[in-house]
Amino acid sequence: MFGQDQEIFNVLLGAISEGVLIVDMHQNIMEANSALASVFGYQNKELVGQPLDLLIPHRYHSSHKGHFNSFMGEGDRKQMSEGRCVYGVRKDGTNFPVEIGLNPFKIYGKTYVMAIVVDISERKQQEIQIVELNARLEEKVASRTKALNEALNALKITNKELADENTKRIEAEEETRKALLKEIELNDLKTKFLSLVSHEFKTPLSGILTSAMLLGKYKLTEQQEKRDKHLKIITDKVHYLNNILNDFLSVEKLETGKVNYNFYEFKLSKIVNEVVYNCNMLLKEGQQIKYPENVDEISLFQDEKILELALSNLVQNAIKYSPENTIIDLKVKQKAGVTSFTIKDQA
Repeated sequence: MFGQDQEIFNVLLGAISEGVLIVDMHQNIMEANSALASVFGYQNKELVGQPLDLLIPHRYHSSHKGHFNSFMGEGDRKQMSEGRCVYGVRKDGTNFPVEIGLNPFKIYGKTYVMAIVVDISERKQQEIQIVELNARLEEKVASRTKALNEALNALKITNKELADENTKRIEAEEETRKALLKEIELNDLKTKFLSLVSHEFKTPLSGILTSAMLLGKYKLTEQQEKRDKHLKIITDKVHYLNNILNDFLSVEKLETGKVNYNFYEFKLSKIVNEVVYNCNMLLKEGQQIKYPENVDEISLFQDEKILELALSNLVQNAIKYSPENTIIDLKVKQKAGVTSFTIKDQA
């Protein structure tokens, strides 16, 4: 890749906030973005051409080769850190835990692996803090129970007072248990969210990366059609990633109650046209969206943006889970003041 094509490739890698690493079958580093170099304490491009073992603690070198060969034999996307702790080593020699998503791909008969690397040091520290908090809470409960028993023996309080104190103790234990479960649940949600984002971003990023590499191969004038094809793929994938980010932000605002609804009257055809236009860019080979009938006569008094978000999510899911050469059937009906939307896919 040379000139403008190399600049496009560098811009794409630089725009990704997670660390991205590309290695060949011999585990040599072919490319690494600035985010990854920063995580491991290196300067930009300093890692290119270095062996992958440079980023792996020495005690894991032998076992890592076995894991890598096993992964390449399976030839599928994988969360390499799933089920066990994975560590990286910075330039200064410090070890730290990481989460790694792997995605193999081929270009001109050669196999490469793209890895998305996330530093999870903070998450691991939070898990340790939760365990320590649980231990301290158990000690407090045991201490309070012991003190209560001693007080009961000393004061010989009545059965009613004993029952009241016991109820308070049970309530305190229940509140402590709920607080601990809440912390664990929040940490689990964070982990699942990172895994979801990594999964949703890997496929389009791989497509963008492949097209960017192939652009550099088509230098002749008569190859303009091929260049246009890969530029369209890059544009569509970037548009898809932008939609994912907008969906995450919109859903988060809805769930936290931060959305201010803006109701006014508008033509339904305006929303349908916008949704169909955007979703057409995401269609698989041979897929079509069947436009609904009689929407030009329908008007609604709603929040236009919220309705567009909901309808877009439904149509995008239908596209995602339907195979190639299928029809996504979009129908709209209005009866007795109620408007219903039906999206039928071929999943």
